[in-house]
Amino acid sequence: MIKKTFGVILVILLSHAALATPAAPSSTGSSQLSPEKTASIDLPIDDIQQFTTVLGEIKHYYVKDVTDKALFENAIRGMLSGLDPHSTYLDENDLSDLETNTKGQFGGLGVEIGMENGLIKVISPIDDTPAKRAGLQAGDYILRLNETPVNGMDLTEVVKKMRGEKGSSLTLTIYRKSEKKPFQVKITRDIIKVNSVKSRVLDKEYGYLRISEFQEPSAALLKESITKIMKNNKMPVKGWILDLRDNPGGLLNAAVQISDMFLDTKTMGKNLAIVSTKGRIPGSTFIEEATPGDILNHAPLVVLVNEGSASASEIVSGALQDHGRALIVGNQTFGKGSVQTILPVDEKTAIKLTTSLYYTPSGRSIQAEGIKPDINITMLDISEQNEDDKLTIIREAELTGHLDNQQDKQTQKAKGENTAVNNATDSSQLLHEDYQLYQALNMLKSMGAIHTMQAKSQLQ
Repeated sequence: MIKKTFGVILVILLSHAALATPAAPSSTGSSQLSPEKTASIDLPIDDIQQFTTVLGEIKHYYVKDVTDKALFENAIRGMLSGLDPHSTYLDENDLSDLETNTKGQFGGLGVEIGMENGLIKVISPIDDTPAKRAGLQAGDYILRLNETPVNGMDLTEVVKKMRGEKGSSLTLTIYRKSEKKPFQVKITRDIIKVNSVKSRVLDKEYGYLRISEFQEPSAALLKESITKIMKNNKMPVKGWILDLRDNPGGLLNAAVQISDMFLDTKTMGKNLAIVSTKGRIPGSTFIEEATPGDILNHAPLVVLVNEGSASASEIVSGALQDHGRALIVGNQTFGKGSVQTILPVDEKTAIKLTTSLYYTPSGRSIQAEGIKPDINITMLDISEQNEDDKLTIIREAELTGHLDNQQDKQTQKAKGENTAVNNATDSSQLLHEDYQLYQALNMLKSMGAIHTMQAKSQLQ
C-alpha cells in the first residue's frame, strides 16, 4: 500500500525525520497512486546507450573495483536527489528508521536538517534532545562533522554520519549569521524519545499547547492535554495558544486531525477544506475536509509560528488562518509545500518521491513562500537587568496582510507529563523567558475580552 507522508527535512537521530513515514494513509481520505503508472514507459534509447557507456567506462577505468549493485544504487540516488531536496532513495535501514520516527523514538542528535544551495541547514533542533541542549538554532549551517566537510554530501550521507551509539560524541562545525566566524559544538548522541505534545496553564486562565512534531499519537495526546486542562484547572479557560514554532512537520494525518479539532463545519460556510493537494496524476490530488465540532468550544485561539515551522505546521496554521479560526502570530514560516509519497521498489527498498503540492483552504500554495503571520513579532531577549529600559521597546505588533500570491528561543520546557496544569506560569515571567509567547498571551487576553463581550451581547 502506498503511504503518504509529510514533513520537512530529515531528522538526525538514527532516522529520517518528520518528512516522511511509512505510516498508513489517513482514514479521512488520503489518495493512492495507481500501480499501473509504470506499465508502459517509452524509454529513450540514446540516453540509455549513454548511461551504459558511462557505466562501462567506470567499471573499466575506475581506480578500484565497484560492484554493479553499488553503481546502480548510486545512479538511483543521484537521479532522485537531482529532482528536489526531498526526493530520495530509501534502503532497508532508511525504511526502518522512518517507521521508528513516526512512533516518537529515535537514536542520534535530535535535529532537523535540510539542504539550501548545496549547504546543510538546520531547520530546527527538537525539544528535549542533545541538539537542543547544545544550543543549535534554526538557520545554523553545518560545515563539518568532526573533521569531515559536508560540502558535496547529500542529506542521506549526512544523516548516516550523524548516526551513532548512545554516549558517542560528534563535533559539528557551525556557521551562524550572527557570529563573526564558524564555531564548534560537541554533542553526545542519545536515544531520543520525543513527547510531541506538552501543555501548561498561563496566568491561571489561558491554556498553552506545544506540538514539537506531528507524529502518530500527536492528535490523541493533544486532545488528552486539552481535556485535562479544562477538567483540572480551577478557573474557566478563556483562551488558548498553540505553539508550532520550530516544528518541522511530520504526518499529514496528524496535521489534518489536529486542524479538524479546532474547525467546526457549523461555522465555516461552504468551504470545509483543511488542505488540498494537486499533482500530475489523479491519485495525487485530493481534499481533506473538516467535521462538526470544536474541542475548544470556539474559545479564542492564537497560533505561534516562526521560520522553523514547516510542512504539517504550515498546513495547520494555513487552515486556521484561512477560516479565521485563529490569529497567526510570530515570523513567516519555512515554506515547504510539497508532498512526498513512499513508493516501494521491492520488499526492502523504496523511493520517497515528491508527487504533489499542497494548498491552504483558500487555494494558496506555500511552496517556497510560507505562511505570513497576521501579526509579525520578532523574538527579543529581555534580560532581568535594566528591565525598565528594555520595557520601552514593547509596542503594538505590526499587522501584516494575508498571502495573496498565486497559488529562537524555544519555549520554556514544560516539566512533567503532558498536563502540567498545576504549574501555571505568570506572564511577567514569560517576558524574560519568551518574548513572542509573552506578546501572544497579551493578544489572547484582548481576544478573550472581546469574545466575552460578544457572548454577553448575544445573551441580552
